[in-house]
Amino acid sequence: MTLTETKQKAKSFFKRLLWILLISSIVFSGVYYFYRTYTVSEGTRTGTLYKISKKGKIFKTYEGQIQLAGSTIVSKASTWDFSVVDAETYVRLQEFEGKNVRLHYKEMVEAFPWQGDTDYLVFQVEEVK
Repeated sequence: MTLTETKQKAKSFFKRLLWILLISSIVFSGVYYFYRTYTVSEGTRTGTLYKISKKGKIFKTYEGQIQLAGSTIVSKASTWDFSVVDAETYVRLQEFEGKNVRLHYKEMVEAFPWQGDTDYLVFQVEEVK
């Protein structure tokens, strides 16, 4: 085996290795993205909206809390923290601060940092009369 043949085989090997790594990373990234954005559950929660804010150090997200219906004392067990999907829903929530609301949400397996601090993503809000 000559030096030229060895160089050619090494070059061919590294090209194949590079393609395998590239395809593997694309497949892994796709699977990871779908895992993180998989919806575990969907539902509604009702209560009094008492906090809504835009916060974050790197990613600015919309975060809020409601006191769940039926509880009279504000405690960690009687509050529900959530993140808001978009600015339109955030503006609607600001209108309902201090009022009874029904929040429609999706619970993600694990939300990305730019989606919010919690895994509960609120996408719709309506006032409860």
